[in-house]
Amino acid sequence: MSSRSSSSSSDEDSDGDSDSECRKKQVSQNEASLPEINKWEGTSTNTGPKGVIKDWQRYKQLENEKRTENEREKIELMKKFTLTVQSALDEEREKVALEDPDFAELLNDEFLLNYQKQRMQEMLLQTNHNIKFGKVVVLKDSQDFLNAIDKENKSVTVVVHIYEENVEACCTMNACLKQLCKIYENVKFCAIVGCRAGMSQRFKADGVPAILIYKAGQLVGNFIRLSDDLGNDFQPEDVQSFLVEHGMLEDKSCTPLLIKDSHNESDSD
Repeated sequence: MSSRSSSSSSDEDSDGDSDSECRKKQVSQNEASLPEINKWEGTSTNTGPKGVIKDWQRYKQLENEKRTENEREKIELMKKFTLTVQSALDEEREKVALEDPDFAELLNDEFLLNYQKQRMQEMLLQTNHNIKFGKVVVLKDSQDFLNAIDKENKSVTVVVHIYEENVEACCTMNACLKQLCKIYENVKFCAIVGCRAGMSQRFKADGVPAILIYKAGQLVGNFIRLSDDLGNDFQPEDVQSFLVEHGMLEDKSCTPLLIKDSHNESDSD
């Protein structure tokens, strides 16, 4: 009996030792599989608000650097392409110059510009741009009023100011028209007192200052009591803007540079 019990106890001890060794091996294996813990350097790249902000800032920095690099490459490519095209054009012009000198002259920028100016001058001569006034024509009576409209060139715009001498807004309008007639020299500006134009007493009292615009003998614009829109104290620019907005005068800011140059050259001549 004693021998059996001793043998059984020794077996249990050996089993316990083997289980202990197995557990130790398993623990060591688990510890080996765990990731290595880095030493904390004071910042985090993926946790916490500060870490997230820093990661985002770094991401945007890299994104901007990449965008800048792409833009730089595009610019270099465009420069290269421009130089290539310019070289091809120069070669083509040289080739044309050798084969056909007359046609090569047509491709010259200066020649084309001079040709455009010449054509513009010819076109201006066919319009009212060669008709200049530069002053306000004072109409004495109703007959002068009719002649100023009916006997004028059909391409000329006629602006007639009907006024009364004792009205403040009328005096201001006359002063403004004296300035505008120098800007719009091809427009015929006229002025006539209401009673001399045959206007009614009511119109003379309530309708002035009035602007009537005619073209080719037809009334195209009729603006009465302009003091309601402009007041009594206004500037030439206000009258100009008002007439431009209503399509009665051309907008000088939209005049092509080529036409302005043609006007300047004709004035110098």
